[in-house]
Amino acid sequence: MSYDEAIQEVEALRERIRVLDRHYYVLNDPLVADAEYDGLMHRLQSLEALFPDLISPDSPTQRVSGEPLSVFETIKHQVPMLSMDNTYNAEELLEFDERVRKTTGLSSDELIYVVELKLDGLAVCLTYESGVFVRGATRGNGVQGDDVTSNLRTISSIPLRLMDERLSETFLEVHGEVVMPRSAFEKFNEKRFHQGLQPFANPRNAAAGSLKLLDPRVTAERPLRFVCHGVGASVGLSFPTYSRWIEFMGKVGLPLDPHRHPCVGIREAIEWTERYERGLEDLDLQADGLVVKVDRRDLQEKLGATSKSPRWQIAYKFASEQVMTTLRKIEVQVGRTGVLTPVAVLEAVQLGGTTVSRATLHNEDELVRIGVREGDQVMIEKAGEIIPRVIRACLTERSGDETAFSMPDHCPVCGAAAVRDEDGVAVRCVNVSCPAQIEGRFRHFVSRAAMDIEGLGKQVIHQLVEKERVRDLADLYRLDLQSLLDLEGFADKSARNLLDAVERSKERGLDRFLFGLGIRQVGLHVSGILAREFGSMEGLRNATLERLQGISEVGPVVARCLKDFFERPDNLVLLEELSRLGVCPERMVEDAGERPLEGKTFVMTGALTRWSREDARSIIESRGGRISNSLSGKTDFLVVGDRPGSKLKKAEQLGVKILDEDELVEYLAWSEN
Repeated sequence: MSYDEAIQEVEALRERIRVLDRHYYVLNDPLVADAEYDGLMHRLQSLEALFPDLISPDSPTQRVSGEPLSVFETIKHQVPMLSMDNTYNAEELLEFDERVRKTTGLSSDELIYVVELKLDGLAVCLTYESGVFVRGATRGNGVQGDDVTSNLRTISSIPLRLMDERLSETFLEVHGEVVMPRSAFEKFNEKRFHQGLQPFANPRNAAAGSLKLLDPRVTAERPLRFVCHGVGASVGLSFPTYSRWIEFMGKVGLPLDPHRHPCVGIREAIEWTERYERGLEDLDLQADGLVVKVDRRDLQEKLGATSKSPRWQIAYKFASEQVMTTLRKIEVQVGRTGVLTPVAVLEAVQLGGTTVSRATLHNEDELVRIGVREGDQVMIEKAGEIIPRVIRACLTERSGDETAFSMPDHCPVCGAAAVRDEDGVAVRCVNVSCPAQIEGRFRHFVSRAAMDIEGLGKQVIHQLVEKERVRDLADLYRLDLQSLLDLEGFADKSARNLLDAVERSKERGLDRFLFGLGIRQVGLHVSGILAREFGSMEGLRNATLERLQGISEVGPVVARCLKDFFERPDNLVLLEELSRLGVCPERMVEDAGERPLEGKTFVMTGALTRWSREDARSIIESRGGRISNSLSGKTDFLVVGDRPGSKLKKAEQLGVKILDEDELVEYLAWSEN
C-alpha cells in the first residue's frame, strides 16, 4: 500500500468509526455488530502501526495513551464556571421571573425559558480548537480546575473531533457533566463486589472518583458518560439563543440529555418542575433537580451575574427526602477558623441515592433546639445539600439509655481553650497553630484571591504539613529545593517553579495579605477598605478600637475581631517573622486626588495575559474605577484580552471605548499624570 492510499483509508476509517461511536454512545442507536466495529478499529490500528506519522491526537485509537500522571496541572477557564442560586418552591421561581422581567422589560409571554435536568455528576469544561478536542478540566473553584484531559479522552461519548468541517479557525469551550448512569453504576458496583473491592456509595462519587484517577487506563474501564449543558468562551461561532447552541452541539456530535423543554413564561416552566417532582420520568441519570434558564443570549448578558452565580438561571431542587436512623455518637470537628462543629455519627442508611453515615448538627444552639442524644432515633434529610442534616429526635422511641451531649470547653485536637463567640453561636478553638486548622489556613493563605501561590494545591499542602515541612505561614517562605524534592510529584523544575511562585507572592498588596491571614469577619472587600485606610500593617495594628469602628463598612464586630487578632502574642510573632522573611506588603493611603479613575466603569472580556483578572480589578479599583460584569451604554471602557467574547461586538455597537491590555497600561499611566 502506498503512503497516499494509506492516508485515504485512514481518514475513511476514522470518519466511519466517529459516526459509529456517535450512534452507539450518544444516540443509543448501534449501526453495526460489535465484531464489525472491532474489525474497523483493528484495521485502523494496523495502518497507524505501519505509518506512525499518520497518528493524530483526534484518532479513535488515541483515547487511552501515555503514562500515568504524578499530579494534575491547573487550567484556567476562559469563561468562569459559576455556581447557581437554588430554589425549592414555585414561589421562589416566580420571584426569579419577576427579577428577570424587571431587568429585561419583557412580559411573561415574551420570555422563553429552557428547563433541563440538573445532573448530579462532576462538572467539566472541554476545549475544542478547530473542532479538535485539545484539553479538558474540572470545574474546580469556577475560575480554574484540574487538567484531566487524559481521563476525559477515555470517555467514548466525548468526540475527539467535532463532526463539521466548517469548524476550522474556531475556538469553543463546552460545559457539561461527567456522570455514571444508574444502570451502569449498579453493574459496576456488582463487579467491584465480586472482585473484593469497596463499592462506591452513589453514581456521583463513582464519576468524580474515576475522573480524578492519575492513571487514565483505569478511568477507561469505568462506564462514564459526558452530557453537554452549556457553552463557555467561543470564537468564530455565535448563536442567538441557548437552544440554538445546544442544537448545534448535538449536530456536531456532542451528547445531550433529551430531557430539555422550551417554555413560554415561568408558569409553563413550573408545570415541568411539578411533573418531574411527581416522578413522571424514570431517569437513568441521577439528578437532584432542574435548571431554569433564560433562552436568549443577549438577555443573559443583560442580566449578568453576581460574583458567584448568573442572574439568568436558577436551580430548582427537588423536595427533600427524609429517613429515620440511629444516632450512635456525636463527634466534634475543628475547621479552618477554629470553629468546633458537632457531627452526628449515624447507623448507615440510604438517602437520596447516597449512603449516609454522618450528618451535621451545626452548632451548640442547634443541639439544644432539637434536643438529640447519643443513642436516639433521629430523622435526617438531604434537601439538595451536600452534607445531610439531623432534623429532630424521635422522643417516643427513647428507652432511657440515651446519653446527653454537651460541647467541650477545650479543643479536642490541641487541648487549647474553646471559647464561645460573644456575638454569635460558634464555639471556637483560640489556638491559631492548632493542627486541625493548619491545612485549612494554608489553603486559604495561598488561594488565588489571597497570596495566589501557583502550584500550592491541596495535595501539596497536605504533604508539607504531614511531613512537618511547614508549621506556620512563615514556613512557606523558608522552603528550599531539598524540602520539596522528596515530596510526591516533584522534580527539579516543578520544585523551582514553586519556589519562584512563593517568592513572587511577596509582592502582593496589603489587601490580599490581610485577606490571606484569615482574620475573622475580614473578607476581601473589607481587606481592601483597610488597606486603603491604613496603608501598612503597622498602621492597622496600632489603630484604636474607636478608630476602626469609625471606618465605613467596618463597624464594631469587624473592629473587635481585628483587635483580638493583634492582641494575641503568637499572631504578632508570626507577622514579625513574615516581615523578616520579606513579606511585609504595603499599599499607600490614597486621598481623593489620587483616585484618577473615580466614576469610570470598566468591563473586561477575554483572557488577560499581563495580569490575572483579580490583579487588573485591584489596580483599577485602587485608582477609583469600578468593575462591572454587564456592558451597557453607561460603560466607559471595555478591556479586551485574548479571545474576547460577544461583549466586543456589543461595545462597538454602543460606542464604548475599547482598550487592549497595552492601551490599558498606557491609560493608567496617563491617568496618574
